[in-house]
Amino acid sequence: MTRMAALYRRLLGAFGVDDLQIPATYVKLFRQDAVVPEAVQSHAIPQETLTVCQAVRHAALDQAVYLTIDTIGCVAAAISLGMVDPEDRHPMTSPLPAYVRLMEEQSDLGARFEAPTPGDFSDGTVYACREAGRPDFGLFGPLDSGRFATRAIARDAVADMGRVEPADTRGVFFYSNNFQVLDILPDVILLDVRPVELTRLLQGYQYLTGKVVQAWMNPLRAVDADLIARPLNTGEINISSYCLGARTLARFGGNRLGMGIPYAAFELMVRGMEASATGYPFHRYAGAVAQKQS
Repeated sequence: MTRMAALYRRLLGAFGVDDLQIPATYVKLFRQDAVVPEAVQSHAIPQETLTVCQAVRHAALDQAVYLTIDTIGCVAAAISLGMVDPEDRHPMTSPLPAYVRLMEEQSDLGARFEAPTPGDFSDGTVYACREAGRPDFGLFGPLDSGRFATRAIARDAVADMGRVEPADTRGVFFYSNNFQVLDILPDVILLDVRPVELTRLLQGYQYLTGKVVQAWMNPLRAVDADLIARPLNTGEINISSYCLGARTLARFGGNRLGMGIPYAAFELMVRGMEASATGYPFHRYAGAVAQKQS
């Protein structure tokens, strides 16, 4: 059993109820100078792209995924995870990212469609496509309002979204307890939780720390920026209500919230959950026992 599998087992045990399952995905970033094990590279997805939120869902279902600049399906996520410079003016087209394919399909431009660059995301053109006069960068047809009202608003929003720096990430590995070939410790742990579970998890963490946990949530880039990059940069837990892509493409359930937890904080949370079990009796919480995955 890997160290992460053992920690996860202890975490569930600390809830004190039977048959509880919390989808968990472990995230490991490999920088350009890192050696990526063959056991990790074997989970690459050639000739296909996946968004990060889709990769997280795959991994939670025991289908590990290794994403690189050639297979990541979202330009914005490539920016957030440090795979590409945010000001780059060259489109990612080989193959076309899944998110951009949605733009191409709704644009009705066919071969005349020109894919947006990372710079188009960063300067607000993509997210304020209506104001920018770029309906081809929309997602939902000619009446699409865009994600923000103006490019200025979009730029301000993007500036506050978490990003791994410098942009030298070679690849990102998403895996779960089913991956037993190597005992890899993740940079960030992602949990897909119900509100009642979130309550108890934070109580466990705060039992040993007393720290207030503040949520930093954006309407976009929730998984890659809010739940991976931000915890990685700050060393702090973050919470998200998920975003457009997570809800529509990856289909995270309507009663689920996301947690991004740095490894050190996760280990502390597990110890706090165990130590505080008699002070926070989870089995008495409304809805605790009737747990079903959406």
